[in-house]
Amino acid sequence: MNSEIELKNFCIVLVEPSGNLNVGSVARLCENFCINELRLVSPICDTNSNEAQQMAVKGKKFLNKAKYFSCLLDAVKDCTHVIATCGRKDHGQIPLEKPSKALNWALEASEGRKIALVFGREDRGLTNKELLIAQKVISISLAEYSSLNLSHAVAIILYELHKIKTSLRNNSVKASSPNPANALELNQCLQDAESLLLEVGFLLKHTANARMTKIKSLLQRGEIRPEEVSLIRGILRQLRWALQRHNT
Repeated sequence: MNSEIELKNFCIVLVEPSGNLNVGSVARLCENFCINELRLVSPICDTNSNEAQQMAVKGKKFLNKAKYFSCLLDAVKDCTHVIATCGRKDHGQIPLEKPSKALNWALEASEGRKIALVFGREDRGLTNKELLIAQKVISISLAEYSSLNLSHAVAIILYELHKIKTSLRNNSVKASSPNPANALELNQCLQDAESLLLEVGFLLKHTANARMTKIKSLLQRGEIRPEEVSLIRGILRQLRWALQRHNT
């Protein structure tokens, strides 16, 4: 593969993968498409198994150097652009985008920014809470069956990414995009907001999760920036101070 189209800013994140063959295949795809690294969230499989190692072929280095995390948020906290995949129909009100649009958005990130492509469990994918960590959620359109084998899904997305990257290079497009807040920054901001809104009675415990999901989805679509997150957290701190002063 031409070195000009290496995708060094990208990492593949697999959440609780259970198949040795699947993980080996994904490692091979990372090598084929020049992806930077493989991250595994609480894997149920054995990356050192003969099955995984043999399936990886020249991608064995990705298995051997894979980074391990206990939760998805930790796995993507250094990433400014996070795209999650969804094959389920019951994803609530989380908006889905076409892969080409979301991948174009990721490729417009300037050099040096970390970009994560997140794939869920083989049997049930990502939870709605996990999907909301991403700024973009994509689904691969299928004629009938609603989900794909994990490694097949990764292959399709990486091939689409490769095509778009090649097209941008050939058209000499100078890409640029906003620098959105990373997943950890936004999550901490929303935790602050939820705590205060519960305290003042705007949120009720039995409906808080649903309402905060809508707020998070809105901020994700708006690609809120780090300085904007800091501004919101500053407002929340001042409101909390004023509330405590009023109550004393």
